[in-house]
Amino acid sequence: MSDWSSRAEAYRNAPEQREGDDLELIVEWAQGSRTALDVATGGGHVARRLREAGLQVVSADPAPGMQPDVICRAEDLPFADGAFDLVVSRIAPHHFSDVGAAVAEMARVARDLVVVEDTLYVSAEVEEAEKLRDPTHVRSYSEDEWRALLEAAGLEVERVEAFEKHHPLEEWLDRSETPENDRPRVKELLAAQIEGDQYVDTKLVLKARKR
Repeated sequence: MSDWSSRAEAYRNAPEQREGDDLELIVEWAQGSRTALDVATGGGHVARRLREAGLQVVSADPAPGMQPDVICRAEDLPFADGAFDLVVSRIAPHHFSDVGAAVAEMARVARDLVVVEDTLYVSAEVEEAEKLRDPTHVRSYSEDEWRALLEAAGLEVERVEAFEKHHPLEEWLDRSETPENDRPRVKELLAAQIEGDQYVDTKLVLKARKR
């Protein structure tokens, strides 16, 4: 398994991670919240944008190299029940070993809102490619699966939006440190998702409120 700390700088600098309409939507949905927890912060982009919007933000991530405020797994959040108005996790849950436990923890420490963004499930071929590209990939989920996960954690889904993301293919593979000898197979499996020199996927953003 690759060391996430070694990838930190690449994720901090990747344009499709650092900015985008999906990130701005999270900021828009955060209006009215004062405090937020950014779970699996990665490059820290959600935390940065929410702080710019005036929120008090705590960032959490299991990888020390990501420079989070708190080092912890999403499945084990060391915070009190209802500690934050808003809990967010952006483009990370497909790495969670137990996504149900992680969503339950996010719901537990949220007072009001949970916002989740992740890569939308496409096919078994895409899942195989994702795992070959990055062995830390566990699984992507469909919209129905996400709704079920959030509802099982006592949350009511209010809004769902989808965003198409374009990734420069070679940079995308470099960022996850994909071995050169695995790259042809990854590209073969992703053929239907590749446009020119870019890989195209869909990110689903869900806003859910505590019942």
